[in-house]
Formats: sequence, structure tokens, C-alpha cells
Amino acid sequence: MDGHDSGVRLDNVCKTFTREKRVIEAVAGFSLFVEPQEFVCILGPSGCGKTTVLRMIAGLETPTSGRISLNGQEVKEPGRDRGMVFQDFALFPWRTVRKNIEFGLEIAKKPADEIKATSDRFIDLVGLKSFEDAHPKELSGGMKQRVGIARALANDPSILLMDEPFGAVDAQTRNLMQKELLRIWQAARKTVMFVTHSVEEAVYLADRIVIMTVRPGKVREIIDVPLPRPRDRTSAEFIRVRAKVLAELEEEFDKTQALEKSREK
Repeated sequence: MDGHDSGVRLDNVCKTFTREKRVIEAVAGFSLFVEPQEFVCILGPSGCGKTTVLRMIAGLETPTSGRISLNGQEVKEPGRDRGMVFQDFALFPWRTVRKNIEFGLEIAKKPADEIKATSDRFIDLVGLKSFEDAHPKELSGGMKQRVGIARALANDPSILLMDEPFGAVDAQTRNLMQKELLRIWQAARKTVMFVTHSVEEAVYLADRIVIMTVRPGKVREIIDVPLPRPRDRTSAEFIRVRAKVLAELEEEFDKTQALEKSREK
């Protein structure tokens, strides 16, 4: 595949915010290319701009400079070709599981039979059959996130942008959801960009792990994860990759602490 025509490309992307008359450089010189159907995880110190990168790809933030393109088209605003899954579920409490999943299709004015067929398909794919008429308050955290994933996929986006989607669930549910996400990803064949704070989660999920520097965030290192799936978290190779990622992150954390100490002086 020609990388210029497909996949997501960030070229020297910078983003600055102004807060209380202070200019904050969140992201600087961020460049990355993600192949179609690739699963990429982004890791980095708190406040390094991971979520900002995702929001710029989604079109929810505009780069101060640089260029973001998806399938050869420059990203200038939100679009149906990008699906976003948030940590806090962001479901409509008054809508049922089915109606939450169908929301984007209704906005797009799809025919009623197509809406029903699509929601049936994704209710089945994310394992929520028999819960389609439940409201969010009746669901567990893991089930709410399945609805969020199904709602994003129902619009048939080219890329799924996931901002710490399992951060709000317990460890056991998180492991289960990681397995489920890989099953859904392999069935739906979407490109995924996934922000996480968990090294183990990144090694379990990703084809490649992008490690960001302290703010202003740029790409420090990209680590390939050549392990076959499903991955054994206790295998020597898994532990080796995890140790490599941790070593890179720890160097960045040390830099963060040194910077904070110098600011205090």
C-alpha cells in the first residue's frame, strides 16, 4: 500500500495553548506514520500531550503548525472517518444500548433498515446481545465501554482513536476488555491508535509502541512488538519487551522530575 494514500500521517505537528496569558507548548515536532489496520499504542509521562495528539487526529483540536492527514486527506475538522472512544464512556444516559450505538447513523440520516442491521451487527460483535434495551445505568463499566466501542465502529471509521478506554475499570475487567478489543479489532480490521499509561497493556495490545518525551511531546522512541497473538504476559519475550519500554519511560520520568526541580528553584 502506498503510505501517501492510506493510513494516518503526522508531519512535524506542533500544538500550543494559551492559559492565563501563559503560552504552553504541548506538542512539538511530532511526526508519525501509522499503517492501515495497524494497532499503535502511545505511552509517555503525564502531561506529555498524548491526548492532544489523539484529539488533533480526531479534528477536535487544530495543530498550531504541521500537517495531519488520513488516507491522503488533510484533517481539518471532525469526520465520520474517525471514531473516538473516551475513558469516561460518554454515553447518553437516556438512550438504550441500541439507541446509543445508532446515534451517529441517525445523524447521518441512514435508512432505518440499515441502521437496525448495523446496530444488530455491532451489538453481536461486542457481546451485548440481550442487553440492547438496557440503559447505561444498568450496565457495568466494561459493558459501557463495549457500547462506546460499538458506537464508534458503527460509523465505519477508517481509524479508531482510544483515549485510555479501560482506565476507569478494575484490573480484572481491564484484562478481559483487552482480549475483547483484540477480538473486535481482528474482526473489524480497523486502524487503532490507543493512549495508555500501562506498559503491560501496551505490550499486550500493540504492533508498535510510540514513547513520547516530556512536554512538549514528540516521538522519543518507537518499539516494535513482534510477538504473536494471543500474547502470554508471563513469557520471556513479553517480559523483555516490557523491560525495554519501561527503561525508555523511566529515562523520560527522570527528565520530568529534573525539570520540575529546576522550575522550583
